[in-house]
Amino acid sequence: MKTLIFATGAALMTVLACAAPSTAADPLVLNDVAWKAAPAAGKSDPRLRVSRGKSNSDVELDGSRRELGPVEAVLRSARGPVSFTIVHAAGTLACSGDLKAPYDGSGHCRFAADPDFEAGLASRGLAPEDRDDLLAMLLVDATIELADGLTAEGVKPKDDGDLIAAAALKVTPAYVRDLKSEAMALTTIGDAIACRALGVDGAYVRGLASAGYRGLSADDVVGMKALGVSPEYAAAMNRARGSGQ
Repeated sequence: MKTLIFATGAALMTVLACAAPSTAADPLVLNDVAWKAAPAAGKSDPRLRVSRGKSNSDVELDGSRRELGPVEAVLRSARGPVSFTIVHAAGTLACSGDLKAPYDGSGHCRFAADPDFEAGLASRGLAPEDRDDLLAMLLVDATIELADGLTAEGVKPKDDGDLIAAAALKVTPAYVRDLKSEAMALTTIGDAIACRALGVDGAYVRGLASAGYRGLSADDVVGMKALGVSPEYAAAMNRARGSGQ
C-alpha cells in the first residue's frame, strides 16, 4: 500500500504502511510495534503514535472512539509502568511501557491480526497487502461495515488502501449520501476521498446547484473549493455573465 497523507483542516493525519509486498511468511502476529503518547498541544488533543519500522500512525485521543476509552484512562494516569489493549475487528493491539507524566510515555506493543476479518476483506476484493495494513485499519477504525456501506452508496473501495483512506478521513456512507446532488456526479471512492480532504460537504455542493451549476465532475467541485469559490461567488458570476449577454 502506498503512503497516504491527508490534510484535514489545520491538522495533518498520516497513515504510513510498509512498502514490502505480502509473502507467505507474513506473520499473523507483529511483535516489533512501538507506541508513544503525546499530551495536548494548542488545539490538538492528546495523541497516541504507533510505529513499526519506518511506518507510523497518529491517533487522536478525543473520546470519539469507544474502544479507545480504556487507553485514554490509562494514559491519563500518574507516572510509572502501564499497559493497555485495543480490541478491534481487525485484531488486538496489546501494549506496555512507562509514563513520565499523563499522556507522556512510550513502550512496545504486540499486534495479533484477526483471520476472520482478513478473510472478510478478501471476499470483498480488499485483501490487505500485508498485516501492517491490518494494524493501520485498527488505528483508523476501518471496518467491513464501512466497506459495505460505501459500496451500497455506489463508491466501492477498490482496494484496502481506499478503505484505510476513507476511514482515516471519516468518509462515511452518511457523508457520501449528503454529497450527492444534481450539481455533482459522484461515482468513485477516490472522488469522495478528494472531496473530504478539501472540505467539500453537502451544503457546499447544494449551494453550487442553487447557483445554477449542474453535472459538475468531482474534480471541478474540488478545484472550485480549493480556489475558494463560494456558492455566493458562483451565483454572482452567473448573474454577471447573464447580464453581459
